[in-house]
Amino acid sequence: MASVDVEMVKCACPDCVCVIPVAKAVERDGKAFCCDECASGHPDHAGCEHAGCTCHG
Repeated sequence: MASVDVEMVKCACPDCVCVIPVAKAVERDGKAFCCDECASGHPDHAGCEHAGCTCHG
């Protein structure tokens, strides 16, 4: 039986509280983010839209 090792990381956006699986992370500049908004630095000041998270860049 194969085991699955799921590594969780915190989104690299400083204000973001999201913790995401490495496999689903959006990688940008060697850092892991929870979504494109966080990865691009919130150019339009939109949040990541994950429940309970208030980051807007």
